[in-house]
Amino acid sequence: MQIDIDKININQDWKLFLKDEFSKSYFLKIKENYINALQNKEIIYPPSNLTFNAFNLTPLENLKVIILGQDPYHGKDQAMGLSFSVPFGVKIPPSLLNIYKELFNDLNIPIAKHGNLTKWAKQGILLLNSILSVKANNPASHANFGWQNFSDNVISKLSKEKEKLIFLLWGNYAKSKKNLIDENKHFILEAAHPSPLARGAFFGCKHFSTTNNILKQIGKDPIDWNLNL
Repeated sequence: MQIDIDKININQDWKLFLKDEFSKSYFLKIKENYINALQNKEIIYPPSNLTFNAFNLTPLENLKVIILGQDPYHGKDQAMGLSFSVPFGVKIPPSLLNIYKELFNDLNIPIAKHGNLTKWAKQGILLLNSILSVKANNPASHANFGWQNFSDNVISKLSKEKEKLIFLLWGNYAKSKKNLIDENKHFILEAAHPSPLARGAFFGCKHFSTTNNILKQIGKDPIDWNLNL
């Protein structure tokens, strides 16, 4: 089985950057697993047209920050291909609400009334899940598809070929990817996961102000974190 790269719904700049990945055997296996799931009548989130939404909303040339998540939301209408983000009209998940609380504590930005992080993505924040698909109501159900190979290779390739990117690693799973990043070329900010299960350990990390201070120091525009319309 071969993959027609032109049919992969991903921005042209990322398509060129990741061209080699799409032809590797592990990616062919991802495709095979995904097709098999569809043939077995699985409901898969996010919808297939949003699988690479993080890349499509954040052009490679604009990339400044990477926020790494683990698995798409598995509830109906939640996943939109951006880590931690949900579409307008969907209840804000607990982890995202804690992110908003830290934003308020850090930068005095009022807590948003929605969970759509598209505005962040369009400013150069790659909201990347390590696993890019999930079976409805079954968390981590596609963990064996091979997506981690893809996302790990994305991180490694960005580390090698770009410089002065800011990686926000929240929680032990994200922190486990630290070894993929060259700390001499990039900035790594680590914190506990924003999930309520972390019992508030995320609060006080000040990653939002720290990110903007770094961006200013390297001559880039800071992020407008305010999501209120």
